[in-house]
Amino acid sequence: MKFRRLTKEQFEHMNQEFGAFLATRGIDKKLWDNKKATESSEVDELLDEFSDLVWDAVLEKAAYIENISSNHMYLFKCFDQEIKLIAIEVGNSEIDLRDSEGFEWFKKHYNSDYITYKRAAKAYSKTKNGDKFELIEKGGVITKGTLYDWFEDLLDLSAD
Repeated sequence: MKFRRLTKEQFEHMNQEFGAFLATRGIDKKLWDNKKATESSEVDELLDEFSDLVWDAVLEKAAYIENISSNHMYLFKCFDQEIKLIAIEVGNSEIDLRDSEGFEWFKKHYNSDYITYKRAAKAYSKTKNGDKFELIEKGGVITKGTLYDWFEDLLDLSAD
């Protein structure tokens, strides 16, 4: 298994897709129910294989990943050969970026001495999807990249 098995809720949400996956292997509902009752190792293999297919499809499309905690934002943009990072750290321990009040404070003070910005780029260490998955497992969320793009423009302008 390359990633991790989907949760029960994720499988339930993808019920039709999983049914189609089983059908491509010649497994109908009756046979699937029988396998679940008698062949747990084959069932596990099929669940893992489907999970990997789903994760690969999702991760292949993921271009931006964000990890936001109380005092930092790690914003990632995923390219073919590398991942770029914009790291934003807040030096005010009373601020929590995860709530609306803290984020409002941040929007007013994004250019103050309380805020530190760093940029980095790194080639993928495993596989592109493996590195993306690791970021998600550490609390990252796939996004459309609005924050990353905004900060990239801001930092590029301030460098001029």
